[in-house]
Amino acid sequence: MDDNEERAKNIIQRYRFDFDKIPKQEIVELIQKEIENYHEGSSEYIRVLCGYLYCIGNASDAELIKRAKYGINFDVGCMIDGEWIESLLSNDADGQRNAIIKYFIEYYCSYLDE
Repeated sequence: MDDNEERAKNIIQRYRFDFDKIPKQEIVELIQKEIENYHEGSSEYIRVLCGYLYCIGNASDAELIKRAKYGINFDVGCMIDGEWIESLLSNDADGQRNAIIKYFIEYYCSYLDE
């Protein structure tokens, strides 16, 4: 497992998926830190952080996810789901937020088993 995956795994094992207990400000600060001081190969880690912010956030958080998606590099941009930004900005107008969150959890559940 490379450093990027290890960091992603550690953050998932730390916060898990109890979104009511995840400290939003801490997630915001971690994303900001990654944007300002990007380490090559950290795209999975940043995706996890942005996914957490999507799950616990609201429309006001879309801008930070957008900065992470478009402001670092192509690889990171490809990793961060554009639908997260659209869903937050539209206040879940299409009713897909629960399905997106469910997929996020299913995708990363395997990180808890390692």
